[in-house]
Amino acid sequence: MEKVALFATCLTDTLYPDTARAAVRLLERLGCSVDFPLGQTCCGQMHFNTGYRRHAVDLAGRFQQVFAGYDAVVAPSGSCAAMVRDVHPRLGAGTPRTFELSEFLVDVLGVTEVGAYFPHRVTYHPTCHSLRMLGVGEKPLALLRAVRGLDLVELPAATECCGFGGTFAIKNADTSTAMLADKMRHVLDTGAEVLTAGDNSCLMHIGGGLSRLRAGVRPVHLAEILASTEEEPWTPASR
Repeated sequence: MEKVALFATCLTDTLYPDTARAAVRLLERLGCSVDFPLGQTCCGQMHFNTGYRRHAVDLAGRFQQVFAGYDAVVAPSGSCAAMVRDVHPRLGAGTPRTFELSEFLVDVLGVTEVGAYFPHRVTYHPTCHSLRMLGVGEKPLALLRAVRGLDLVELPAATECCGFGGTFAIKNADTSTAMLADKMRHVLDTGAEVLTAGDNSCLMHIGGGLSRLRAGVRPVHLAEILASTEEEPWTPASR
């Protein structure tokens, strides 16, 4: 049995706690012992990207201290997992074995069939950090293809950025909005009921745009789809 720590991430813990609950439910169903260290804070990505290196160094050191002693740290975020794996070592911090959720399921637990049931038409957006920094590749798609009842449709121009990029969306609002418009058009072209991804930040950005269009497409994190079963189906939370 893997002794796993869940790193919920700031955004998920604050705005989308159902994703964290779903990740725990899923991991426990697969035989993991899951802990949620209460001392966890931010990975420091926003501080590092905005130029506050000293603050990022402090947060990286805290991450190392809080998550020491676990077999693995699992995050429902490719963005934050990439920060820990790629940047923390450059800040002088040791790195506990940290994985984005889909790569932990496939590479560590060795599963793609997780007992999920989700009878909806779904399209998948591969987020930039999971795609380019972590290289998760087809792992999320393999997991989705194994979900009973799920109709997976390919997203056109899937590898294009949605335009969020954290503070990029604030500092470069016009460019971000144009990128978002392209992504929303591609999502709508699929006819999907549900848009999924491994990062709530991107889902928040795209989902917000779709909501303003009253498009009827719901953003749902990958963890929530994989945690859903016929006996305990996913129920929509507000986004």
